[in-house]
Amino acid sequence: MTSADLDDMPRQAVVLAGGLGTRLGPLTQSIPKPLAPVNGVPFLAYLLRMLRNQGIDRIILLIGYKADMIRDYCGDGSKFGLKISYSEGPVDDDTGTRVRRIQNQVDEHFLLLYCDNYWPMPLSHMWRSYCEKTSADAQVTVYRNSDKITKSNLKVSDGGLVETYDKSRKTPGLSGVDIGFILLNRRVLKLLPQDGNFSFEAELYPKLSANGQLAAFETDHRYYSIGSPERLEQTARFLSRNPCVILDRDGVLNVKAARGEYITSPEEWQWLPGSREAMRAIREAGSDIVVVTNQAGIARGMLTEQDLEAVHSRMREEAAQAGGDILDIFHCPHHWDDNCDCRKPKPGMLVAAQREHGLDLSVTPFVGDDPRDGEAADLVDEPFFKVDFNQGVAQAIPALLDFVKNRGQGIIPNG
Repeated sequence: MTSADLDDMPRQAVVLAGGLGTRLGPLTQSIPKPLAPVNGVPFLAYLLRMLRNQGIDRIILLIGYKADMIRDYCGDGSKFGLKISYSEGPVDDDTGTRVRRIQNQVDEHFLLLYCDNYWPMPLSHMWRSYCEKTSADAQVTVYRNSDKITKSNLKVSDGGLVETYDKSRKTPGLSGVDIGFILLNRRVLKLLPQDGNFSFEAELYPKLSANGQLAAFETDHRYYSIGSPERLEQTARFLSRNPCVILDRDGVLNVKAARGEYITSPEEWQWLPGSREAMRAIREAGSDIVVVTNQAGIARGMLTEQDLEAVHSRMREEAAQAGGDILDIFHCPHHWDDNCDCRKPKPGMLVAAQREHGLDLSVTPFVGDDPRDGEAADLVDEPFFKVDFNQGVAQAIPALLDFVKNRGQGIIPNG
């Protein structure tokens, strides 16, 4: 992608925000779903701040139920650093009907999203992916759903295009979930019916996928929703954004073994100078610590899971004694020829940490000493701090602590 392509990245977003939100029960009898409180702040504020931070500057809110409350809260958008306009329709209007109403108000390319889903959106990465799929006029964000947190509603081809979409979720072989965050060329809106009330997805996705025009931007980073009381609670925990730093192990915390060798016993463990003090500084800054490590020596028969646990017991104990308590450790035991999803440069351990602890990887720094660490971070759009394997995490501390201190600025809503 050229710099000119990045200059053409969409700056306009359309947010579907008109539904009743009946699954939230009594809550939405008095307020519209987008204003459901999350940690004392309307959920919509989190979405608007994220959009602004990703370069969006204009928003069209498609409103219906209790529309005046949304207008009163958002105003012209200036308190969010945005320009907000509105399109109001009957409460019973479906998503496609609402989008059809503003088809002459959108830019050539724009972003469409739902008001009840949150996902740390990397817009430039999404735009790059969209531009690379030259046949596509639309790109939907797809949660791979490997953990089966919900029923899948689509299937993605090896070429990165949506080949099947089923809103009813009944077709065999579905393996991904449409979570919105859709990049669109406005010309696809000509495919919408010009009358009647209809679902945007059910009407448009099958037409586009049949012609190879619907791309998929796939992600393993869990998405969060306010669609039900249970999900609202989960989303509140996620958006509380407890800080965390992820550390690679060898060459970041301890002296690396020789190439092809492994730390096989506690006696072989040797801390890098300053690493325990660095861990204490991270904890004193209010951040948790998670450690990830490739351990192919297990598959090669050079150490056992029990050997590794003994090493990690010493690491945990001595880190805690220094004030650098470790929240969790993830390791990959596989051989490099096993083609697993967890061995770096694949990001499986980072994804596992995200899901286990509700991390927002977009603001969770990862410290590593190897190019493979950086590749893994890039795959999940995670900030990466590269250190020299002789100096380890101590080398990154000034910049790392500054990042931890400022990680929430411009992200936590203040509206």
